[in-house]
Amino acid sequence: MSTTTLPLQAVDRQVWGAVLAMSLGAFALVTSEFLPVSLLTPLATDLALTEGQAGQAISISGLFAVVTSLFIASVIRRLDRRPVLLFLTALMIASGTLVAFAPNYSTLMIGRAILGIAIGGSWAMSTAVMMRIAPEHFVPKAIALIQGGTALATAVAAPIGSYMGGLIGWRGAFFCVVPLAALAFCWQAFTLPKMPSQNESGSALQVFRLLKNAKVALGMAAVALLFMGQFTLFTYLRPFLELVTRVDVSGLSLLLLIIGMAGLLGTMLIGSVLGTRLYRVLMIIPLLMSAIAVALLLVGHEMWATAALLGAWGLIATCAPVGWFTWLSRTLPRDAETGGGLMVAVIQLAITFGATLGGVLYDGVGYQATFIASGVLLLLASMLALLVSRLDLRRLP
Repeated sequence: MSTTTLPLQAVDRQVWGAVLAMSLGAFALVTSEFLPVSLLTPLATDLALTEGQAGQAISISGLFAVVTSLFIASVIRRLDRRPVLLFLTALMIASGTLVAFAPNYSTLMIGRAILGIAIGGSWAMSTAVMMRIAPEHFVPKAIALIQGGTALATAVAAPIGSYMGGLIGWRGAFFCVVPLAALAFCWQAFTLPKMPSQNESGSALQVFRLLKNAKVALGMAAVALLFMGQFTLFTYLRPFLELVTRVDVSGLSLLLLIIGMAGLLGTMLIGSVLGTRLYRVLMIIPLLMSAIAVALLLVGHEMWATAALLGAWGLIATCAPVGWFTWLSRTLPRDAETGGGLMVAVIQLAITFGATLGGVLYDGVGYQATFIASGVLLLLASMLALLVSRLDLRRLP
């Protein structure tokens, strides 16, 4: 049933149900993606792997996410989006089950590759789906709710994964995500409306043709620098906190929880701001993150000052995807699916490059170089966001 045929009150209930179902799916998806971080050692021991081999379980999901996000729009362009979304959620259930019962390395990697398909497809479609099931004024809030599921998963995946791994083993911890994904599947099946094909144009190459648009190219470059800068620092936050701030395990868990909870709060607040201050938000977020990166170098040895800075980091950093996916919905209203795939691919690649750059600098020079590089990349992201805003404002009547 189309939401446009229902009374307004029923539309609101249906939209809220669908958005919350998608948010639960995002929570389960991100939890699945990052569980290996806290379970790497027992996983490697049980399957007789090196930690480096076990770490490839994260890399392969990212690789398949990039490929899927780039090409899914062309593959599904004639299909109803509802069964596609349900299929992607079912893939998440299959992945969790395969990984939890994996007898060997090959099965583990197959399970993680399947998860990568679910990640790339779900995130590539998320903005376009929100634009189809939610009224225009509600789209930024809907995107923020989806990102809220991501923020919550980021906050709890590592500590809960570690805790559950100690109680029921790494296999049990992985399997815990399966009931969540199954609940998301059932909820989506009951709340998502039919979304038949709208004859979207686009071959597999259409995603790359979008980059011929100067505004899109600048926006994607800004997104790339933002996520490179964020993960150049964030990937190596734990060794920094242990070496400089000198926190123990409980202190580390507290600081990570502060980041996650602040991020969840940020996604709850940002939706109401984006309607009128989108470009200001896109510029200010990386600028403030750059300042925080520098401030951590100066006061990182102080526990509570560091906690305050990391709380601020979580509050604003988690809002960045909400801002840029909202920008995407306005910039490419007719190509939101293809553009969403491009943006997801850019984000995934930027995270990979940022983590690599941060690791090279951390090992070769020291944490100071890693944090400075992060600050510079984030500053450049803010400057590109300014250029994007000027291009958009020039085209306004």
